[in-house]
Amino acid sequence: MYTALIVVHVMASFAIMGIVLLQAGKGADIGSAFGGAGSQAVFGSMGTPTVLTKITGAIAVVFTLTSFSLALLGGGRSSSVVRETAPPPAAAPGPAAPTPAAPAPPTPSTPSR
Repeated sequence: MYTALIVVHVMASFAIMGIVLLQAGKGADIGSAFGGAGSQAVFGSMGTPTVLTKITGAIAVVFTLTSFSLALLGGGRSSSVVRETAPPPAAAPGPAAPTPAAPAPPTPSTPSR
């Protein structure tokens, strides 16, 4: 089921890409909005929906439904990247060990005569 849903999702994504690339762009007449002749709207008139527009809408619905389905089904499949518990914090260094007292300087010895 999950694999079949992935296959449908990938096919729908390729279909959307192909159909959108086949359609004529609505922004092709953008120059007409800035002083060009004959345009009533910024991106041109909508006109009647074509067959490609209807197919694009249908495939977009299929793509959206498969996206939500895969998100719901894949939610249980996720696992954490962290597999272990965090290590215990390092012990804070205690007070420095007392240093040994410096040795007493040698006393001057008097030479024996």
